[in-house]
Amino acid sequence: MKRRNFVQGSMLAGASLLTTGVLNATALTSCADPAGVAATAGDKPFNLNYGTHDGMFKSHAGDDFIEQIKFAYDKGFRAIEDNGMSGRPEDQQKKIGDTLAKLGMAMGVFVQPGLGNDSNMLANGKADQVEKFIASCKQAVEIAKRINSKLVTVVPGDFVRNLPIGVQTGNVIEAIKKGTAILEPHGVIMVLEPLSDNPDLFLRTPDQAYAICKAVGSPSCKILYDMYHVQRNQGNIIPTLDLVYDEIGYYQIGDNPGRKEPGTGEVNYKNIFKHIYNKGYRGVLGMEHGTAGAGKEGELALIKAYREADSFM
Repeated sequence: MKRRNFVQGSMLAGASLLTTGVLNATALTSCADPAGVAATAGDKPFNLNYGTHDGMFKSHAGDDFIEQIKFAYDKGFRAIEDNGMSGRPEDQQKKIGDTLAKLGMAMGVFVQPGLGNDSNMLANGKADQVEKFIASCKQAVEIAKRINSKLVTVVPGDFVRNLPIGVQTGNVIEAIKKGTAILEPHGVIMVLEPLSDNPDLFLRTPDQAYAICKAVGSPSCKILYDMYHVQRNQGNIIPTLDLVYDEIGYYQIGDNPGRKEPGTGEVNYKNIFKHIYNKGYRGVLGMEHGTAGAGKEGELALIKAYREADSFM
């Protein structure tokens, strides 16, 4: 399986949120601001902690991710996620981590390092795959230290068609146990992501990930509940969320169809965000989606969409 190039709390005991000392200027609407999201000195933080990603605000802030993070902060966002973090130079990782610390922002997930686009075939149980996985977990610990993160995305890989599903599940559980033995002493959590990208994927539904997490039995193994993928694979986002809630470590957002911001598809994110908030989750929700509109107007429309979806209080 080729890991897709994502467009991409902490846990409940993970990254801290800035809840005081922020400016609460309200958004100003003008003819020059058709989306109605401009603010004088910084917009108030959202009710939930949505995490932006590299490229999301480049039309306003330029190509420098650091400047994009600062722009996002001014618009009320208090977190980021970065699927490509493991591929960044170490000095850049450290600079991003330092910027987040200074702003009081949280770091969401980064994707498991050391695997690139290679197949991560934990379901086949082969020793070389397990060894590669363990090595990637060791790398993840070092990256997490530099960026003050506690969350790493893990995808077990492809379904193996010549092995019974129970055997494959056992192989994945045993491999993940070895990985959590590396992560747990450092407080780093792998979040297993069920995906909908192609029919070859081993891990496709939250209940499947739930069973694996229960079998592994480690605080360093949780579910990444990506609502875009849940909607594509099975729907029932809220009831399914409730069934597996005690093993969810992270959420990701994307409307369907199209994988853009809330309000561009069929998912009622305002209701979902209210439900997540009322259940007590205060970690990061990764904005792992594209932008429906182009340029600055598209970015402003995205911010407005989040203000609307977040207005459940």
